[in-house]
Amino acid sequence: MKVTNLSRLDLTDILYGCAILGTGGGGELEEGFDYIDRAFAAGKEFKLVSIDDAPQDAMVCTPYMLGALTPLAAEQELQYNHLPKNTEPAIMTAFKRLQKYTGDEYFGTICCELGGSNTAISFYLAAMFDGYIIDADPAGRAVPEITHSTYYFNDLDAAPIITANEFGECFVLENIIDDQRAEHVVRALSMVSRNDIAAIDHAMSVSKIKDAVIKGTISKALAIGKAFRIAKQESLDIAAQVASHGGGYIAFKGVVKDFKFFTEDGFTLGQVVISGIDQHAGNTYELQVKNENLVGYCNGEVDVTIPDLICCLDLDNKEPVTNPNFHHNMQVAIIILPAPKEFTTPRGLEAFGPSYAGLDIQYAPAIKPLR
Repeated sequence: MKVTNLSRLDLTDILYGCAILGTGGGGELEEGFDYIDRAFAAGKEFKLVSIDDAPQDAMVCTPYMLGALTPLAAEQELQYNHLPKNTEPAIMTAFKRLQKYTGDEYFGTICCELGGSNTAISFYLAAMFDGYIIDADPAGRAVPEITHSTYYFNDLDAAPIITANEFGECFVLENIIDDQRAEHVVRALSMVSRNDIAAIDHAMSVSKIKDAVIKGTISKALAIGKAFRIAKQESLDIAAQVASHGGGYIAFKGVVKDFKFFTEDGFTLGQVVISGIDQHAGNTYELQVKNENLVGYCNGEVDVTIPDLICCLDLDNKEPVTNPNFHHNMQVAIIILPAPKEFTTPRGLEAFGPSYAGLDIQYAPAIKPLR
């Protein structure tokens, strides 16, 4: 079995690549690096393997955090003041309960999506139990819901789902009929857990899961993150470099003129309005957000929709932009990257196509889907 030991620099590149591919979602880089550094401080290693090289009978699982991105209002925070805080990360509480529940030893973890913290959480858990990181995921990007995954497209059972929150409360979900129901139940638990809950699902053997994931996505994030880092070091156009290495293009460059975000039903919803600069001067671009960037409008007309990736870079600070972290007069670039081919199938588009974003239009790929 070929194993790649990931250095701190490798992990930095991966998390930056994931934050870019996360299309505004997937969590904050700062939180992701905190998880990585905790594992290094504990003397742990990060070991990456291809799912094709993993033992067929080995058990893997998918850990993640689920919730909204916007902070709670002060009056909402008051309802949690009397609760004790967990002494360990919630994902560790969930994993220990999973081990007890299934009685299995776990070979490694598969990220639920690509994002600044959700990818790192999966890496952290694998490192802490001396397991392996699988070079694959079921989304190839960040996504709002559990149903937006190749697990769902392939009808794999998510249950048992083990969840835990920062207060040490742990919930075991059995007999969940499908991923749509799983999304509703886990989202509800998140909403009573400060809009943030750790979950682990799809605990199964490599042989059952290997054909229901998108392979090589961690390596892809590493390549994009490395290109991004080198572009910053050499004062290159970061947007052009990300577009080139991701097989996409720059859709728009401009200055943020307005934005609004709010929490509804456990999601962060919002809009961002960008006024064009340079070759885009005189034009306006708008992002529609539900945790992730779902639709891009140019001058009021639909320009790009999910499942294509609508990525945003802060050109002032040369950082990926995660929702809702915009400010007025921020210079940004909107980069469009191709959707994984699995998301452009009828099943994929039914779950995560224009209709999910409230549009009554057919999906028109901005770029040929990835193969």
